[in-house]
Amino acid sequence: MSKIDVSLKSIRKEYGSHVVVEDFSIDMSHGEIVCLLGPSGCGKTTTLRMVAGFIQPTAGRICIGGADVTEAPPYRRNTGMVFQAYALFPHRTVEQNIAFGLECRKLPTDVRRQRVGEMLELIEMPHLRHRLPKELSGGQQQRVALARALAIQPNVLLLDEPFSNLDAQLRVRLREELRELIKRVNITTLFVTHDQEEALSIADRVVVMNKGIVEQVGRPSEIYEYPQTEFVASFIGTCSSLKGRLDGSGRLQLNGDIWLPCDGPAGEVTAIIRPEFVRPAANGETGFVLAGRVVGSSYLGHMSRVIVDVAGEKLVMDARFPNDSTPACGQPLNVAIDPSGLRVIGGYKSPQMAELRK
Repeated sequence: MSKIDVSLKSIRKEYGSHVVVEDFSIDMSHGEIVCLLGPSGCGKTTTLRMVAGFIQPTAGRICIGGADVTEAPPYRRNTGMVFQAYALFPHRTVEQNIAFGLECRKLPTDVRRQRVGEMLELIEMPHLRHRLPKELSGGQQQRVALARALAIQPNVLLLDEPFSNLDAQLRVRLREELRELIKRVNITTLFVTHDQEEALSIADRVVVMNKGIVEQVGRPSEIYEYPQTEFVASFIGTCSSLKGRLDGSGRLQLNGDIWLPCDGPAGEVTAIIRPEFVRPAANGETGFVLAGRVVGSSYLGHMSRVIVDVAGEKLVMDARFPNDSTPACGQPLNVAIDPSGLRVIGGYKSPQMAELRK
């Protein structure tokens, strides 16, 4: 059994009559990367700051490294924190910034020097050790902040929107580097973001939050492919939401005469389908082909996103159209549905995915 490094038990935070976080519980195994994902105001940063000790929970318990630290101050929790704005000391060099936490712990000079050297090698910046933060790029500053947090050898690494100040291309590159680095040092990590791609690409498990409530916890593939609530389905990626009735024999009825194969319990349901499971139908194609009309389209470079009205249902489709032939609004368009992409909200199609819930 994996060692549990962080355990949150029924955490709750109130400000007066306003509940910011409600009944949050999770166990984090050693070396696991867990992401708190959700829109602004959902309680994810408040949860992170409760783990760090900057905010006291109204109720519940927090354990780090096997010790109850619920009432312990931040400096007694052995956590490493990377702030959204990095919070580097402008008058200190790179190596002096990295050494700060070690100085606060009054470690011997030779130990500090060795640890700083190790961190500089880890972030591949030994040649920049004497530079000030203002002389570094945004990505380099982020690495220094990470090295400073790791230098004290914390039980858990806490990241607050670590890429929010970076441009889009740099964000993609650094999130790949960050996951590889965290796995290399094998440190338990909790980070918050509102960026779904960031969460899916870095985390081992994702906690989707909404208005202080945990909507779903699972592996990235589970969260994306098998959402348990309409909020999760709409917040993670793009999807079309379909209201219909399952007849108990594996058929989903939409708007009277449209029938699609779909697993789930009989009754009124909401099903979703991702754009990658909808495509333009070929001439003369049979099967799950629906007649529709284009009601919206946008060119996104690598593909076009087209919205098709099918008997009152809006289907979002991502496809490539050669020679700038993206269909215009009002144009008739037959679409083919891949029924393997249909998911009933709250339903699990396979025993393998059901096992992931445990």
